[in-house]
Amino acid sequence: MITSVRLGAPDYPILGTRRKIALGFLCTTLIITSLDNTILNIALPTLVRVLHATNTQLEWIVDAYAVASAGLLIFAGSLSDRVGHKRLLVSGSIFFTLGSAVSAFSGSVYYLVLGRAIMGVGAACIMPATLSLITTLYRRHEERALAIGIWSGSEGLGIAAGPIIGGWLLGHYWWGSVFMINIPIALIGMVGVIFLIPSTHEVVRSRGDYGGVALSILGMSSLLWGIIDAPVHGWTSIQVVGSVLAGVLLLVAFVLWEHRSKYPLLKLGMFRNRRFSVAMVSATLIIFVLMGLLFVITQYFQFSLGYSPLSAGLRVLPIALILGIAAPASSILDRLVGSKIVVAGSMLIIAVGLFVISTISMTSSYGSELPGLLLVGFGAGLAFPPVTESVMGSLDLPQTGIGSATNSSALQFGGALGVAVIGTVLASRYQTHLTQLIGAYPVPPKVLGIIKGSLGGALAVAHVAGGKIGNLLAIGAKRSFVSGMDLGLKVGGVIAVVSGMIALVFLPARRKQIEPKSGVSHDRRASDRTHDRTPVGS
Repeated sequence: MITSVRLGAPDYPILGTRRKIALGFLCTTLIITSLDNTILNIALPTLVRVLHATNTQLEWIVDAYAVASAGLLIFAGSLSDRVGHKRLLVSGSIFFTLGSAVSAFSGSVYYLVLGRAIMGVGAACIMPATLSLITTLYRRHEERALAIGIWSGSEGLGIAAGPIIGGWLLGHYWWGSVFMINIPIALIGMVGVIFLIPSTHEVVRSRGDYGGVALSILGMSSLLWGIIDAPVHGWTSIQVVGSVLAGVLLLVAFVLWEHRSKYPLLKLGMFRNRRFSVAMVSATLIIFVLMGLLFVITQYFQFSLGYSPLSAGLRVLPIALILGIAAPASSILDRLVGSKIVVAGSMLIIAVGLFVISTISMTSSYGSELPGLLLVGFGAGLAFPPVTESVMGSLDLPQTGIGSATNSSALQFGGALGVAVIGTVLASRYQTHLTQLIGAYPVPPKVLGIIKGSLGGALAVAHVAGGKIGNLLAIGAKRSFVSGMDLGLKVGGVIAVVSGMIALVFLPARRKQIEPKSGVSHDRRASDRTHDRTPVGS
């Protein structure tokens, strides 16, 4: 039996200035999760040179974090509702700090992937806990929408700061410093949360769904494994087809398990609410294209255009800055025209931006890419707050932990899938073009593997070869990379258009003004009667 036990102080334990400061510390703990991704993207070319990582290994370095996070997020959200959001947030910060230290002192790709996975465990605890606490602190729709806008904007701040901080650190210190910077930020956020936010929550007492945890982790990991390894073994290979098929079957088994479980990890009834489910699909596809873009564009700036890490970081900055500016402002548009129009229009803006960037060639300059980057950042900034508020605003209070975790899991899975799919499209075309280019030359198998493994590897071989052959290899490798990147971004643009159409057709236009369902204590109902909330399943 599942019961809700009320703990702590009244509904609004923090008011006024203290609540705003608490929001600041919650956003600080969130910033490290987005800061780390953009810092890592700017460091990818360095990892190619120092650790000799291939394209596939780069995808795993990026996606180990997302796979661990996405696999554990639903369980973490359920655990958050059972043990308390604040306690889980502090635990997540500790894991994130430990994973950052392991990553910083890794001597090989494999230890770095392990460190990134530990960081993913921490992120799985941090993301749903911060959003659940914000939803608890800000009950009124207008206040909550603004707070979530600030929360989304803080992610933009992390994205904006990451490339600049990462570029500066790589220019002055060893590559591990891009992970060490996470530690003081995590500690500051954790201390602020401990002393500012009281342990006021509803604890949901239920048995653990360990079968659901195992199926969700294995299913998502297997699916991503197959997609990421496709350029190495081929899309029709037994390894890839078997891994993808196993992932799909395991995820189907997870859904069936949750449907029959007495104590489900994921409450499938939440998905009957279109405001919840459609908004989550939109958020997943937004992060899909955004993370896929960042994965390829930072390599393009450094390998193809020859920018230093800091210079590349500065050129990623506009997309992040405009995202951070647009996110808080989107709540105004949401009130004026509704989430449906805002989300659908935002996805169209993102699609246009991706198609603009996908027209670049070997002779293109940064100025020709800037309009596309600005459009993607502006569209993402407008879209994230309304889809996030749609998800959280459709939940009853005892469901905020698992609901926010499901949303965060979808984001992590979408980001990992974006890197995997767009990165795989790039790698497949890159390898195909290079195979055609050097097919007539007697290249040793080991050298051929380095050339086809990554653009950085090909440029290193070209530098050693020198002369006319080295120059032709460098030009051919860059042209192959740009061709693959353009195709990957076109795929992202098509997905953005599809996402916009889904939002336009299926996302409810306006919020329903309905009193919350049962499961909330009597004194809470009294304060919530004026707070518009659409119950799940209504």
